[in-house]
Amino acid sequence: ASCLSVQASRLVELPYSSDDDGDIDLPVAEQDPGAWCPVPHKPSTFSQCVRYLAFLWNLLFLLLGLLALAVGVWGLLAKGSLRGDGLAPLGSDPMLLFVLAGLGASAVSLAGCLGALRSSPCLLRFFLGAVLAFAGLEVLGGLLLLAARQRLRDALRDALLLCLLRYQEEPDLRFLVDEVQRSLRCCGLGSYRDWETNPYFNCSAPGVQACSVPASCCLDPWQNGTVSNTQCGFGVLRLGDMGASTVVHLGGCVAQLGAWLRSQAGGIAAGAAMLVLVEAVGMLMALKILRDIAPVGAWD
Repeated sequence: ASCLSVQASRLVELPYSSDDDGDIDLPVAEQDPGAWCPVPHKPSTFSQCVRYLAFLWNLLFLLLGLLALAVGVWGLLAKGSLRGDGLAPLGSDPMLLFVLAGLGASAVSLAGCLGALRSSPCLLRFFLGAVLAFAGLEVLGGLLLLAARQRLRDALRDALLLCLLRYQEEPDLRFLVDEVQRSLRCCGLGSYRDWETNPYFNCSAPGVQACSVPASCCLDPWQNGTVSNTQCGFGVLRLGDMGASTVVHLGGCVAQLGAWLRSQAGGIAAGAAMLVLVEAVGMLMALKILRDIAPVGAWD
């Protein structure tokens, strides 16, 4: 209605011209009513499907990001890392990775959701830029993995050594170490004697855990096949290699973990390709919505 009133007012202001035969020429707006009030472009059914599919696609990753964020915050709160006296080790807390990943995924996915739902070029361009940035970081990380494999092995060994040292202090690190040792049937980094570096398992430490290893190192960590025997590794470091070989795994986890990663190279590559495909699909849908909002000629 407002567009019609503006058109009518402009019709009144436009002068009429006549030719020699007395014919009256119509104003330009009357000859072409769409010049001032263009008819809005109605998106096709395919465009509407792409728009709602992009919304649902980003909504799924928004929920996954919020789930990762909730897990990270819950882990930090459960361990008291967010208290005033626990902020110092916060930077080395693995739960911080869940928080950062959840925040990044949630922010980008929320921009994609709102951009697709509201047809907002600004949000869609932010979404495209963020996904491109993530893709660039992934490519850079892959190149670094190939170029600095030896340094990464050393960094992995240092990280595992830190896990051994903080085994009793960090519940999530303890869970991670136990799962690795149980799954790979290994103990320590290079051998089971690496647990002597832990202040609680060292033979000079006070308490019943002195000269011991975690129960996840045991050949049979179960008592009667059903109940977990948490004391199966007690006193193992006093037995010597022959005696310890009947109780725990003697080999370290670094070699076992390297062999496992080499055997899973195909699965890791497939997962990376799937991640790139997911990002590419999201970007293509965002580009399609942007094209429907602003035609190609409007981008020039």
